[in-house]
Amino acid sequence: MTHSARQSLTVVIAPDSFGGALDSVGVAAAIASGWSNVRPDDKLLRRPMADGGEGTLAAVADALGEATERRSIETTDALGRPVTAAWLLVDDGHGAFVEMAAASGLAHLAPDERTPANARLASSRGTGDLIRAALDAGVERVTVGLGGSATTDGGSGLLRALGGRFLDSSGVDLPEGGAALASLDRVDVHGLDPRLATVRLVVASDVTNPLCGPRGAAATYGPQKGADPDAVAELDAALTTYGRAIERSTGRLVADLPGAGAAGGTTAGLLGFTDARVRPGVEVVAELVGLADALDRADLVITGEGRADEQTLQGKTAMGIAALARPRNTPVALLCGALGPGAQALDAATALSVVQPILDRPTDLETAMADTERLLVAAAGRLARSIGIGLELSRA
Repeated sequence: MTHSARQSLTVVIAPDSFGGALDSVGVAAAIASGWSNVRPDDKLLRRPMADGGEGTLAAVADALGEATERRSIETTDALGRPVTAAWLLVDDGHGAFVEMAAASGLAHLAPDERTPANARLASSRGTGDLIRAALDAGVERVTVGLGGSATTDGGSGLLRALGGRFLDSSGVDLPEGGAALASLDRVDVHGLDPRLATVRLVVASDVTNPLCGPRGAAATYGPQKGADPDAVAELDAALTTYGRAIERSTGRLVADLPGAGAAGGTTAGLLGFTDARVRPGVEVVAELVGLADALDRADLVITGEGRADEQTLQGKTAMGIAALARPRNTPVALLCGALGPGAQALDAATALSVVQPILDRPTDLETAMADTERLLVAAAGRLARSIGIGLELSRA
């Protein structure tokens, strides 16, 4: 686009969260504040982003505002304790967004509760309760955002909440949790909620790990949920048994599918017993928050993430946004907390017009994270001044 005749710009602000420091709603607010301090006449369209994991619920609610209805239910966390969890009614009541982390998230567990014993017992039942609440509301579509879960139960708890039964060789229901699946003989889905056959179920996830093995759910994500090497091996073996039981019950080979290991294997369970469709989380969230429509009006896009490195080019939020902006010839600026390994490759990424770390002085990580909001405000102000200079030069 050419801006030489324009006195003001339309700027889309669509960042991801700065992990552990500020969620995407807060990041977008800080960038908007810093930009407005320098260029108050510009129109800012805030579209905080996420990949389907923890924080997506807040991002969608913030972007859509009154077009969403936040609802809450009393359910249980991954350890079976009472918890109040929210979900969103969207699209005039036709759709729902459920964030797995809202009920079954690791954030509900204190650091000293992330133990091998709890990793074996953690259940996704609370997420199933959220899906059932959405079905009770009469929606036609349910999007389930995965990520940030405390569970490695293959989604068996979720399916129990919706009427599935997990039985041993004697026909006895197994206890909750991933470790119990080692004794799984068959899955009884006769009582599974029939509405699952008619609702359009979408799984939003960017994870590509299979269910089992060295890159599987237990090996890759189990340690952060408290699993030690013994628990990882036990859970991996249990999920292998689970995958075979799914095949026997439905004929579906899900264990080796890319992404089956997401959220402790929850994707495997959903693909095994429902007609769920897996889509990239960034793509799903972009649709929910109306990013494409905002980009149609944009002169500039500002995105952001905690660290820009070689993984940024592998489908993370920033590149998903850049891919949408590219056919519109809209420049994209990336603000990041720091540059990581392989960041030099970003210089050759024509999808990104500029990559700008927000740090303004030498500091340690802990201090920088605590100062993230101020740093973002200041960095957005500097970017706005640079853009302003460019506009002045283009008019000269």
